[in-house]
Amino acid sequence: MRSVFGNVCNVFVFFTERYSGILEDLKKDPESHGGPPDGILLCRLREQVLKELGFKDIFKKVKDEENAKAISLFENVVDLSDAIEDEGKRLENLVRGIFAGNIFDLGSAQLAEVFSKDGMSFLASCQNLAPRPWVIDDLDAFKLKWSKKSWKKAVIFVDNSGADIILGILPFARELLRRGTQVVLAANDLPSINDITYPELIEIISKLKDNEGKLKGVDTSNLFIANSGNDLPVIDLSRVSQEIAYLASDADLVIMEGMGRGIETNLYAQFKCDSLKIGMVKHPEVAQFLGGRLYDCVFKYNEVL
Repeated sequence: MRSVFGNVCNVFVFFTERYSGILEDLKKDPESHGGPPDGILLCRLREQVLKELGFKDIFKKVKDEENAKAISLFENVVDLSDAIEDEGKRLENLVRGIFAGNIFDLGSAQLAEVFSKDGMSFLASCQNLAPRPWVIDDLDAFKLKWSKKSWKKAVIFVDNSGADIILGILPFARELLRRGTQVVLAANDLPSINDITYPELIEIISKLKDNEGKLKGVDTSNLFIANSGNDLPVIDLSRVSQEIAYLASDADLVIMEGMGRGIETNLYAQFKCDSLKIGMVKHPEVAQFLGGRLYDCVFKYNEVL
């Protein structure tokens, strides 16, 4: 036991020294290590050091456990949504589900601590979200557009495993499918923190489909799973896979979900089609930058006229 603990300490020390050395290099010469530094580069360098130490999918066990829990709750969550007759109220419920699911994020130190102590209740999280108006709140404008328009094709860059993808994004995607929208879910190529990967998402969808290939009664012939080509908790849209670039070429709605993709790296990204940036604010520095609260919500809708 002592030797295992010693090995863990040695690895931690090596990581700290190696990554601290990289940060010092960047202070002296911002162009070193592929600079100048930004959030994407710092994430990439961190992942590089972790892989040098042999860490490829460090949260695999907890991801599998959370996926199994969320799969068992999927039908109940969808039934509760389907029972809401008012279209606008049902949409808001689905959006709140995305925020509640997005809480499961082991990349946030505060949330990782809460998760390790108490776990998280999805339905309770839906009820306990920050009250509206959120720090960026375009939900009413999106509701109005939702009532008047059905998009032909939506590409959703998804975020975390567990409740995030299964109880948050998939019920929303299912509603889009039911409205006649073709939906492409773009997931990471390789593991990063507890983000869902392309192979994991394929497996989850296969488990949720019934014998007729439907997602709780909704046809999935227009649902596609794509490899985004990404291996970080943030995303550089100039470096996505050829597959997702092709699939997104005729999309009329792009959704960037999660703090890393939707807020930290693409909040002000401009698209040639309608776009949504949606995620929970989980870092104090991001909350301060936006002028909001920790665990506040961002729902930014941009319409292309």
